[in-house]
Amino acid sequence: MAGADFFVCDVVDVIPKDDMASMEHPVFSLSTRPDRRVLKYVHGETMVEITPSVKGLATIHDKDILIYCISQLIAAQNRGEPIAREVHMKAHDLLVATNRETSGDGYRRLREAFERLSGTRIVTNIETGGTETTHGFGLIDAWAIVRRTRSGRMVNVTVTLSDWLYRAVLTKSVLTLHRDYFRLRKPLERRVYELARKHCGRQREWRVGLEVLLKKSGSASPRRVFRRMVRDMAEEDHLPDYALALGEDDLVSFRPRRPGLSGRAEESGGPLLSAGIHDEARAVAPGFDPHWLEQEWRDMWVARGRPALRSPDRAYLAFCRTRAAAGKA
Repeated sequence: MAGADFFVCDVVDVIPKDDMASMEHPVFSLSTRPDRRVLKYVHGETMVEITPSVKGLATIHDKDILIYCISQLIAAQNRGEPIAREVHMKAHDLLVATNRETSGDGYRRLREAFERLSGTRIVTNIETGGTETTHGFGLIDAWAIVRRTRSGRMVNVTVTLSDWLYRAVLTKSVLTLHRDYFRLRKPLERRVYELARKHCGRQREWRVGLEVLLKKSGSASPRRVFRRMVRDMAEEDHLPDYALALGEDDLVSFRPRRPGLSGRAEESGGPLLSAGIHDEARAVAPGFDPHWLEQEWRDMWVARGRPALRSPDRAYLAFCRTRAAAGKA
């Protein structure tokens, strides 16, 4: 629950959580060099425009800070503890949890990440927690180094999350990430894993055209270069949770490696949905995010004691219809 003035990160080993909105849409730069482009992404009715500061756009690796904050806040929520947008943490704990160096250079890069996150501005109509945001905002509202050692190394830091991101936490519009996410060093691998986690989830398969994957990834690479990178990714087979394949017709497919990939059902061997079920969910619950509905449905399934389901697809669609009817009431 919310209500505290600030929140202190005090759990060493939390399950990584990521917000669904930035998993779905390309908000972070995949460049390893300062990226000062103004990016605009339009897909259907969704529009995202990202403007950098002089420090450049926030990168997919900078996002580690947000994932760490979200993970800590969700863990506290699940324990029934009060949370707040202002998050206090130990810099060393953040670096260790996100598989970063704890050297002086690691702390320097952490400060640069704070600067890019606070300087990157977003204008979008993406909904978080059922609220459509149409004004500009930063990924974080503020940050501060609260204490340093005599050598100049930061110890305690404070981050104030944007209201847009905090709403995602309050409504638990998040998904669980594999712990090995932080071991993925290539930006495109991280982004493709995010998309697979968001769209495939626990379906038997998710298929997407190479052109659409290129657009959703936010990669600036030409199609032929992107195709080669995806092919290399499939051959190296490093993605956690999912096996990736690229067909001759430029159709990219993702299959879960094992059961148990979603929400609080992640360790439970939860219901497995059919490929394409989210398209059916969109038809029976127009205006709702089918992935968000799936998360709610799985949480309900866990809360009811994980009952055996003769047809998980029918149960999920029935839940979608019920939520859609309640939304119109």
